[in-house]
Formats: sequence, C-alpha cells, structure tokens
Amino acid sequence: MSFSTVIDSRLLSPSQELTAFCRLLEPISDEGLEILARRSAAITRRHFGRTMRMFAPLYLSNECINSCAYCGFSRDNAILRVTLEIEQVAAEARHLAAEGFRNVLLVAGEHPKFVSGGYLQRCLERLRMEIPSLSLEVAPMETEEYQPLVAAGAEGVVVYQETYDRETYRELHTAGPKKDYDWRLDAPERAHAAGFRRLGIGVLFGLSDWRKEAAALAAHLFHLQRICWTSQLTVSLPRLRPAAGSFASRCPFDDRDLTQLVCALRTVFPQISIILSTREPASLRDSLAPLGITMMSAGSHTEPGGYTGQGADQLHQTIGGKRIEATCGSTSATEQFSISDDRTPSEVAAMLRSLGLEPVWKDWDAAILGKDEVGSRNAEIPKPMAEASVS
Repeated sequence: MSFSTVIDSRLLSPSQELTAFCRLLEPISDEGLEILARRSAAITRRHFGRTMRMFAPLYLSNECINSCAYCGFSRDNAILRVTLEIEQVAAEARHLAAEGFRNVLLVAGEHPKFVSGGYLQRCLERLRMEIPSLSLEVAPMETEEYQPLVAAGAEGVVVYQETYDRETYRELHTAGPKKDYDWRLDAPERAHAAGFRRLGIGVLFGLSDWRKEAAALAAHLFHLQRICWTSQLTVSLPRLRPAAGSFASRCPFDDRDLTQLVCALRTVFPQISIILSTREPASLRDSLAPLGITMMSAGSHTEPGGYTGQGADQLHQTIGGKRIEATCGSTSATEQFSISDDRTPSEVAAMLRSLGLEPVWKDWDAAILGKDEVGSRNAEIPKPMAEASVS
C-alpha cells in the first residue's frame, strides 16, 4: 500500500507514534528546548559516533519543463540554461574529488529532452570509479526506469515532496509532470523496489505551516521505515532561499523552529540521517552540527558548471520550448537558489574538527560488492579519471 493512498487518513487519525512526535513540535520554553537538544545530541552520538558524512551537489542541467512558483529553474523564468556534456560533468567531478569528496549528488531539472535516463546512465558510468558514492536528485521515474541507473552505479535517490499540503502543492505547481502530487509522493517506494540503498525525502519550508509539514514528513518516514526497511533513509529540511522568480516565503520558520525540528526528528528517528545544506548560514550550521545533523554539504554550487566553469560557451535561454542563444555576456548558468554558507570544504571540515566531530568523505565503495565486479569496472574507467583519483 503506497503512501499516497494512506497519507490523508494517517494525518486525520494519527497513530500514537506520530502523536508523540507532534508533541515535540509544540511551543517550548528555552529550557525545554535545551533539554531536547541535549537528548538529541546524546542519541546522535550513540548511533553515529562523532562522524559527519560530507557530500557535494553536482548540477548537470537547469533545463526544466515544470512551472513551480518557488524554483529558480522554473520554465517560466527567463534564465541562462545549460546541460553539461558527459566530459564536462567529469571535469566537475574531478574538481570535487580533488577537494576530498567521495559522495556526490547529481542534480538536474526535469526535462526529458535534455536529462533522459540514457544521459543519466552515461554520467553514472563515467563517474562511478572516481566517485564511490553517487546519488540522484532528478525527475521521479518508474521502477523499471530506475533499475538501469542502479546498475550503472547510483546508490541513492532523493525526491523532495516540497510541500505535503495538497492545496498548496496544486497552487504552486501549475504546469508540467510535477503537478502530479501522488506520482511524486510514491517515488521513494518505486526507487526502493529498483534497488537503491539510500532514499532521501524532505520538505521545502516556507511554503506552508511548518508544524503540519513536519507531521506529514514524519508520517512519511514511519511509512518508509516499514515498507522500505532495507534502505537507509535520509531527510533534509531546506528553507527557501533567494532565487530567480523572487518567490517570497509564505510561512515563518526561523532558526529556533529548525533547531526544534532537528532535535525532534533525531529523538523519534534515532537512526535516520539528517542533512543540513549550505542553504543555511555558517553560524547556524556550526550550532546544529553537534545536535543531530549527520550529513553536510560544503563549498556548494547550485548551477551547472559552477565549480569549474564548464558549459559557459553553451549558455542559452529556453522560451516557449525554443532555444535562444544568450547575448548578455554572462559566464555562468543561473543557479537554482543562492547558498548562504560559502566556506570552502576544508574550512567546514576544520570547523567540524574544532567541535570534536570527524568529517567522513567516504563510507561506501563498490568493493563491498565483490572483487570480481570491481575488477571489471576498473577495466572500464577512462585513464584521465583514474589518474585524478585522490585517496
């Protein structure tokens, strides 16, 4: 039974476990929040030690056929767009590998003409021996479409619902396949059936009431824990950031609210991985890192070619489905949103060590699957990428 068929009843008549979670989200005193934070930190240390898993997003394309009011990549925005070629993707990956990353999230707007399953498969095959841990944040797919991507080297998939409020979702997604609320909601279950090891979900806070969104997110996590129990679950709590289109936050969700939610999630879900991206300011990331966060990005760029300038000579606009060459002289594609923490990966790693935490750049390798399979894959790796490997 998929989550789309039960979400409304689960929220209308919450279970005891969901009710207990929601109690942790009620208005709380400073003293109460401090107690919750200490509990969250202790649970995190018990289950994850003092480690912090590091990752970086690598944007492949900012082409998109969806009209989403809050997103910089929305087809309604007259932005500079580009889809990186495979070797350009490899150049971006080499840069990230040189900075230490062994965990990369491949991100793309939803446009089947530019970002097909075949394109993603070629990207994965090109990168998989350079980057041991590859995940995808792309358009939702059928299980049968996901399977070749797993075989090509993807171990994780991320699909954020953006908002669980059906009416808000309908209002903000006005055109394109992303309009289908239920199709998107059930994507993690289809991905699990395809064999992904990691499943990521999340909410874009600022679109609807944060406590209602958090309750739905928790209900989704409870469901996935029961249905997709062989996969590791990750959850992200991004807040709206400035982007093309100038969409403004509709509902308050301040630093204190975010802290309370992180601690509540850790208390009720002790083994899930909680992600904190560079959307958040450095000072807040520093404060939250010891309390319940187990995965952080660093030095991120949210535009294709952002790390090395790849694709700068191919920039264009897409208007009415037609490509129009850029004439503004810009040297970079438009970002999906602006980041807040612009520290380098090494600076973030130093911060974590100063807090007594250990940044982990690699926690997975294809060697776990067996030497024979790895050997065959090593034979396929192009020489330039192999020589760029950083241990």
